[in-house]
Amino acid sequence: MLAWSFISLLCIWENVSGQIRYSIPEELEHGAFVGNVARDLGLDVNELAKRNLRLISEASDGYFKVNLANGELRVNGDIDREKLCGQNTKCVLTNDIIIDNPVELYSAEVEILDINDNSPSFSSNELRLEIVESVPQGTRFLLPSAHDPDVGTNSINTYHLNENQHFALEVKNNSDGSITAVLVLTEALDREVLAIHRLTLTAIDGGTPVRSGTSQILITVLDVDDNWPVFEQPVYKVKLVENVPIGTLVIKLSATDLDECSNCDISYSFSSSTPAGVRDLFSLGSKTGEMKVKGVLDFEDNNLYEINIEAKDSVHFAVCEVKVEIIDVNDNAPEVTLMSLSTPVREDVQSGTVVALLRVTDRDSGVNGQFQCLIPDDLPFNLKTSLKNTFTLTTSHALDREMTSQYTIHVICTDAGSPPLSTNKTILIQVSDINDNPPHFAQLSYTVYVPENNPPGSSIGAVSALDPDQDQNSRVLYSILNSQVDNMPASAYVSINSDTGVIYSQRSFDYEELKNFQIHVQAQDEGFPLLDSNVSVNVIVLDQNDNAPHVISPLTKNNSGLTLPRSADPGYVVTKVVAVDADSGQNARLSYQLLQATDSGLFTVAHGSGEIRTIRRLLEKDNPVHKLVVLVKDNGHPSLSTTVTINLLITDSGADTLPDQIPPSQDIRPTSNLAFYLIITLASTSSILLVVLIVLVVSMCHSDRTPYNTATLPNEAANTDTLLAEWRGELTNNWKNPHSEVGQLNTDWRASEPHIVGKISSQCLEENLTQGEVKREFNRRHTAAADVDYIKASPDLEDGIPTWAPRYGSQHLENLEPDEYQSNLYMGGTPVLLSSKQDQMTKQDGQHSVSSARKKKKRTKRSEKRESKASKEEPQNE
Repeated sequence: MLAWSFISLLCIWENVSGQIRYSIPEELEHGAFVGNVARDLGLDVNELAKRNLRLISEASDGYFKVNLANGELRVNGDIDREKLCGQNTKCVLTNDIIIDNPVELYSAEVEILDINDNSPSFSSNELRLEIVESVPQGTRFLLPSAHDPDVGTNSINTYHLNENQHFALEVKNNSDGSITAVLVLTEALDREVLAIHRLTLTAIDGGTPVRSGTSQILITVLDVDDNWPVFEQPVYKVKLVENVPIGTLVIKLSATDLDECSNCDISYSFSSSTPAGVRDLFSLGSKTGEMKVKGVLDFEDNNLYEINIEAKDSVHFAVCEVKVEIIDVNDNAPEVTLMSLSTPVREDVQSGTVVALLRVTDRDSGVNGQFQCLIPDDLPFNLKTSLKNTFTLTTSHALDREMTSQYTIHVICTDAGSPPLSTNKTILIQVSDINDNPPHFAQLSYTVYVPENNPPGSSIGAVSALDPDQDQNSRVLYSILNSQVDNMPASAYVSINSDTGVIYSQRSFDYEELKNFQIHVQAQDEGFPLLDSNVSVNVIVLDQNDNAPHVISPLTKNNSGLTLPRSADPGYVVTKVVAVDADSGQNARLSYQLLQATDSGLFTVAHGSGEIRTIRRLLEKDNPVHKLVVLVKDNGHPSLSTTVTINLLITDSGADTLPDQIPPSQDIRPTSNLAFYLIITLASTSSILLVVLIVLVVSMCHSDRTPYNTATLPNEAANTDTLLAEWRGELTNNWKNPHSEVGQLNTDWRASEPHIVGKISSQCLEENLTQGEVKREFNRRHTAAADVDYIKASPDLEDGIPTWAPRYGSQHLENLEPDEYQSNLYMGGTPVLLSSKQDQMTKQDGQHSVSSARKKKKRTKRSEKRESKASKEEPQNE
């Protein structure tokens, strides 16, 4: 209880500018209470651990520690003031208290008070002196000083000499606070009475309790010597700069003796009171009196040495004092100690946040001990003075880890000495990442191409996004945003690998159904908060040649066929094969080829248009029935094809023949009822034609000409097969497509003014055109073929009923570019030639014979009668 009371009296503290001060005696037991830093600094005890309070001491050993549970500062080691501070009167241990969040610095000074725990002691237990018996009374002899490690009142306070008849003791107080004992002769000596004197010298300190130490003085009385050595002056003062080379002469002492005898030989030595430390730094020549530097002199260790030198002859001696003052030089650079470092630092830390604490000291004094510290100006940090010799490194503005992930800061501290000395302290500060950057796609948009008929699950492309953040904040996950593609969710068409960004097809694409679509991909990081960005991906489906041509004209059903007048001239257009291909581009570019024919020398097929023409004039011996197999193939790779079989019946009558060319006429736009009656008329005509064919066949069998074998028809074409007579006309097709139906044609087409389309049935035209007209027309078309433009037409519509006409003329398709090409669309009806040179046709028609004019007149009247009859029947049908 008494010990705690004693401590509480000594623990006097004060709080000034973030500093507290305690005082405790040395030699306290381990765990002794020093003070409560949390209470004295106004800190919350409950947050000491959270804010990582820590104690940093200048001393290498941790003599104190803070209990984070209650904020108490307690002794953590053996504290010996003499060991820590030596003979220094004031002994203070400085401790820095640092707490984080935010960083705060406090200074806690603990003064170590001396206790009288050491007794005075002499360097030797016995001191020997030789004194000549003729020495006069009052002669003074300097005695060696005792040493007490304690300071202040606990150090040596006085000396005491035991009682005797001849000597007394004089105590001298020196300017440095030390005490020196001087032996004074009070009564003359007589060697014959007493040759040896024994004295006891006691050194006494001023502590409580009092401690003392003794040394025996043995004095030998010598025979008479008349003269004493004498120094030139009692005190010598010398100034030396620190760190002078070893062997440097400090001073040369000289003492004289007037005697001329062997007793006059003088020797020099340090007095017995000279400490061993001084003897290690200086040497003294016993004969020369030269004092030289023996060790390293350091101003920071001791700046003044007071040394007693004795000059002795054979009997007598003299004493002088040499005071050596050490002058400081700038031999110590500033010392920088990193006390605290908060790393890594968040990149969003506020300006002015403390990052590091540094303590800077310089062992030099005066100007040499003054210093300043700087850091480079191009860094986002400031270095400010906090407490004495303490600097704080703070942020000056915002950090960006993506720009600079770490900083190497060189703190340069330079003193004011000459020449100036500096120290470079390197501090490495890491910047920690926050999620402040969304993923960034490499492109503004992506376009991927996928061929149709692709296998489901195949890779069709990839997207890539980068996030400049770090770790989880930079990990990117990909997803497809919800959107509609052809009234279905985008996820039904494609999927994406969330880690790699590779896009996969979910189904097989069909170019004919879906040519392109767009999806939106999102890239999202895994930071907090979640950041994302989007990009559009255009998926283009590439056409593949997966559709074979489909023949839409001529369509032969129920073994029906086409008729050809035997009077047809060479070049006569028998019919035109029209096919379509659901593909596009080169995959839809069609070509026609005559694959098989009953007589290959009689017919030819236009490669590009599909027109079937006669090569020569029909002869009487030619077979009346012909079968043609036409191959239609596209231009894809590999090429796909289909065939169509056409049955031809040679007739001697021109009523059912197909015309080669239709002369220009006025644009006729029949009503829907008229078209209906026209179909009935065509059906009736076909029935009559079938009866005529039967009659012709029977008549030919009974003719006088040598008939052909009906089992085998003549085959004059090379590389063609022989057809049997039992064949039936049919349409073959190797293409199966659920979308093979003919699409609705354009409803907004109208013939341009110079190109008027005439719609006349093939029966009417065949009845009215003569053989001469056919020949002239054939020649005219071949002449105009090189100049007539290739004109495209669409069906005309009257009340929703299409009036069919060919979409393309028969000009040179091979000269067209691939994207200009389209399949020849042909619907039931008569082919119509659209010519841009209408005037030429009019002029040629005007040159026809009178007979032709009469036939045309008859044909016109016959047509008018039919239209009148159809008009009368129309109300009845309604």
